[in-house]
Amino acid sequence: MLQFRFAALSDTGRVREHNEDSGFASPYLLCVADGVGGAAAGEVASATTTYVLSARVLAHPGLEPGRLLRAATREAHDQLAAGVRADPRRTGMATTLTAVLTDGVHTVLAQVGDSRAYLLREGALSQLSHDQTMVQELLDAGRITAEEASRSPYRHVVLQAVDGDHTPEPVVVPLDLRAGDRLLLCSDGLSDVLSPAAVQMMLALDARSMSTEWLVRAALDAGSRDNVTAIVADVVDAPGIVGSGLLLGAGLDLANVVNPAAVRPLRSA
Repeated sequence: MLQFRFAALSDTGRVREHNEDSGFASPYLLCVADGVGGAAAGEVASATTTYVLSARVLAHPGLEPGRLLRAATREAHDQLAAGVRADPRRTGMATTLTAVLTDGVHTVLAQVGDSRAYLLREGALSQLSHDQTMVQELLDAGRITAEEASRSPYRHVVLQAVDGDHTPEPVVVPLDLRAGDRLLLCSDGLSDVLSPAAVQMMLALDARSMSTEWLVRAALDAGSRDNVTAIVADVVDAPGIVGSGLLLGAGLDLANVVNPAAVRPLRSA
């Protein structure tokens, strides 16, 4: 059955005072959540969303991946809404979410916002995700060029986020992964400053850990002014295993989660 073998790293960066990125990597779930810049409590939004997703996947192994990710995203929204009610200073908190989940046979990508997922297959790099941003929408409509998009002051304005105000509708698409593929999930602190050619070169390094470290370091050296998170995962075909996974960034601190005790097993997802 398909699984992931992974390396992951999240760095606060050289400008921000604290890390608003969160992430989770396990044999079956990979996800990155980037607290929306300029909004209150971005670290709470990203950590809570990551916690809900990881808890749901661990509690419901084998459930249809798309169904599970949609349900968990809605539950994350409910938790953020409860968090705002409990502390109005959190009003406006929001996060992106990009997740890849497999049940061993079927694999899906779920996306809200602009954190990215890439696939390296036989040396060729492709982007699996599609940015949900104002600039990407203008680019898709042919109203601006790629060069104009890269310089636009609105390139970080996301059209959808996981927040406490609106129920998110993640874009969920099936992925045709195979053993030997390599995935990269990252926050825009990395994708904003590294070219596809640079990503391809470093993602192709033999060792996952070295690839992850080089990608994060290269983003920082390229002048990233944001938090930088990267998960590099190889797709393997192996007997099923049980693994709790690795938390990253703001998700490491349970104090950033709105209410861990409220995340109970779902009767149906």
